[in-house]
Amino acid sequence: MRGFCLTLPETSERLSHGAPTFFVRDKRAFLMVLTDHHGDGRFAIWCAAGEGVQQLLVGADPERFFVPPYVGHRGWLGVRLDRGLDPDELAGFAEDAYVEVAPTSLVEAALRAEP
Repeated sequence: MRGFCLTLPETSERLSHGAPTFFVRDKRAFLMVLTDHHGDGRFAIWCAAGEGVQQLLVGADPERFFVPPYVGHRGWLGVRLDRGLDPDELAGFAEDAYVEVAPTSLVEAALRAEP
């Protein structure tokens, strides 16, 4: 997760609420990595998601996806990492989360940098 997130333009990582969290321009969080958050038994990411994505994925596969506490009301998505997630799929969630919170100029820079 770290290796991918930190390749995106102007991202940084620091602990936030005790969890490794990735930020755009050191201000806006786009993804958190949580282990057994408040005893929930999950190894998961919480990430920003586009409108309707949370509802769609949680409805389609509630064993892998969930509405995270604290940020779920803002549309963030919880993704369980202990449910056989493909690395490319995981990178896709991270990139989509970045796009949700990054300024347009940074998103365009990220798209230009893709092979």
